[in-house]
Amino acid sequence: MDDLTAHAALELALRIGESMLSVGAPAADVTATVLRVAAAHGLTSCQVDITFTSITVSYDREDAVPLTAVRIVRTSRTDYTRLQGISDLAREVAAGGLDVEEAHRRLDRVVSAPATYRRAVNALGWAGVAGCFGLVLGGGWLEALLAALTTALIEQVLRALGRHSLPPFFQQVAGAALATGVAVLLLAWDVDVRTSLVVAAGIVVLLAGLSLVSAAQDAISGFPVTAAARAFEVVTLTAGIVVGIAGVLDLAQRAQLPLTVVETSSSPVPFAVALAASAGIAGFWSLACHSRPRSVVLAAGAGALAWTTFWATGDLGAGPALASGVAAVVLGFSGEVLTDRLRVPTQVIAVCGIVPLLPGLAIYHGLFAIVVDADIEGGLSALVGAAAVGLALAAGVTLGEYLGRPISGARDRYDERVRRRAMTTE
Repeated sequence: MDDLTAHAALELALRIGESMLSVGAPAADVTATVLRVAAAHGLTSCQVDITFTSITVSYDREDAVPLTAVRIVRTSRTDYTRLQGISDLAREVAAGGLDVEEAHRRLDRVVSAPATYRRAVNALGWAGVAGCFGLVLGGGWLEALLAALTTALIEQVLRALGRHSLPPFFQQVAGAALATGVAVLLLAWDVDVRTSLVVAAGIVVLLAGLSLVSAAQDAISGFPVTAAARAFEVVTLTAGIVVGIAGVLDLAQRAQLPLTVVETSSSPVPFAVALAASAGIAGFWSLACHSRPRSVVLAAGAGALAWTTFWATGDLGAGPALASGVAAVVLGFSGEVLTDRLRVPTQVIAVCGIVPLLPGLAIYHGLFAIVVDADIEGGLSALVGAAAVGLALAAGVTLGEYLGRPISGARDRYDERVRRRAMTTE
């Protein structure tokens, strides 16, 4: 193979991997796809290294120096429609249906395509997530509506701050302060709502619970550097929420308007309400992540399946972590078996489906106990429990995908290579 052809093929594989990472694909899937695309053009001795903000691919040639290329990953937003387009392109390239030049042109069209929905639809998605969370937490329609409106306001403020290139840490501070400030105003105006629940539902959208799951999933899949970077991002973003909550709560206490953590409801949420709200959380989350309408419906079904499995397992006596893990295994298995047939990304079922089970409320409890009640021990206990749930979700999704690959027929030697990397001890 001449150098020009090898460079073009290597650049194509690298661009596909970088594009997948930037729109939310896990590191293991990106590595297997890059190896598959490179091998389709004769580059069978490639090494791939991912470090969260960069991706490196090196082709080891027998009779010449290796060819190595690096690209910086600039994370834009989770976009499942764009991810599906990139995955379809990679599948065609791996099957030998496209040459390098045509594949580059197709990739240019996919990555430069406009957003699937307008900004108003994106804001509606995040507002719907918060409103449904309000119902899951035991609130009524008024609390759910206030949580949705608050989150829509937060989303618009964060979008404006993002346009001015404000770092994410300070965006989290502003979002948390705004959510808590709305609750303080409701208290000051004597509005008859559980203001703490409004705060919790709004904060859940800001919390980096999904990043915690992604970090654990990358660690399990054998990518410790990427996992460590994601975990540090979780810590940084959560610290921004702590600062925003603490600042507003301090002002509220000085004004003798004390907030409280979400009270434990004397009567549990009816199963039908929780089921519908869980389906809404997953569906609205996928909508906010630019999924097509059919994918939104599938995500809503996955959310309902996750909640049903979680409820049934918990009814048998399992704790939150175990019940969450079992539900994640079911979703991971279903996603691996169904997504190729349905032509949607695996994340639509596996990731969106577990969103209703994310430990956002537990994280909020822990932060509130530490910041307001000065209960370090209780707060740390809640945060450790949240971490256990996040790890169970990540491990369950990974295990479910592993169990589903023999049935789906998607497992090949490149997936096996990535899996051996996770199990190596050298």
